[in-house]
Amino acid sequence: MKNTVLENVINKKLNSAQFNDCIPNGLQIEGSQKIKKIITGVTACQELLNIAVKKRADAVIVHHGYFWNNSEKTIKGMLRIRIKTILENNINLYCWHLPLDYHPKLGNNVQIGKMLDIKLKGYILPLVPWGILKEKVTAKEMIATITKRFGRIPFHYECNASKKIMKVAWCSGKGQSFINAAAQFGIDAFLTGEVSEETIHVAKENNFHFFSIGHHASECGGIIALTEWIRNVSNLDITFINVYNPV
Repeated sequence: MKNTVLENVINKKLNSAQFNDCIPNGLQIEGSQKIKKIITGVTACQELLNIAVKKRADAVIVHHGYFWNNSEKTIKGMLRIRIKTILENNINLYCWHLPLDYHPKLGNNVQIGKMLDIKLKGYILPLVPWGILKEKVTAKEMIATITKRFGRIPFHYECNASKKIMKVAWCSGKGQSFINAAAQFGIDAFLTGEVSEETIHVAKENNFHFFSIGHHASECGGIIALTEWIRNVSNLDITFINVYNPV
């Protein structure tokens, strides 16, 4: 498949044009025109790139690419080495950020809901879905489910929260910034990837449970779902690589 055709196919699927993102979505660094083998992952880190080179991949597709709005405008140090690896090996680098968080079928948020068996009821904000569990669970049971499904023990905080959890709101990645909106909506628990100092005060003063499962872990689902979709609609050789990240 031609590199620009692949970009257009995924842009259309993820409705990329509707997003005003803080990072370029689509083909970020152009490589060979013809693509047969693809490596996918959460972040375009050096380890993922090295694996792509070893496997002779023509393209790398990630959720976290380069050229963020708040990043430096020079190519030095770590970024220079990464880009050098990409250019020397004629690799295409693709990135889909907000489109892969938001998508109603492939998105990170939808995948979190599926993994935790949460019945989606609606959205508090565009990137903050809410729903209900099949049955009420204790915090201990919720921790056990998260540990099993995401492969790590989550950070959990509670103070005067309900003993049973049913109504849950969540957001992948750095979703802790949306916790106030979730608190005003009224929930038993809020789940996201990261935690900030002020997060604890909001959970404490609004009497609900807070769970942080790790930014990386919360955003594997979307890129895995996109990988499977590409495999099903094309004849491309595509593999997801989970480069471990404890955060």
